Amino acid sequence: MQIKKFDSINVVPFIDIMLVLLVIVLTTASFVAKGIIPIDLSEGKSSDTLTLKKELIISIKKDGTLFLDKQIITNSMLEEKLLLHVKETPILINCDKNSKFELFMQVIDLLKKHDYKNLAVITKK
Repeated sequence: MQIKKFDSINVVPFIDIMLVLLVIVLTTASFVAKGIIPIDLSEGKSSDTLTLKKELIISIKKDGTLFLDKQIITNSMLEEKLLLHVKETPILINCDKNSKFELFMQVIDLLKKHDYKNLAVITKK
């Protein structure tokens, strides 16, 4: 019995499998990135006015200054402006490492008080 020598490998089945996996990954990634399936909603005349944005960024500087989307605000104004946004709005908290932890916890408590659960803390790698 002689052993056959392989001169080449058939890679067509491997390419087919990889293309199918690529389609699955890209389809799944689009739903994960958007979070929802896009649909056109009907209009309502008695609905509340809400600001619909992709995300809110709350920044806390070293000296205790609060920013909401690059606009300086006070602690009392934060609650008012926060309630203009829907509860599902992603909120990113950008806090200076030398700021007071107490101010950070006040912001977190305020967000939890009003049931904002889509929260993230921005850090550097």
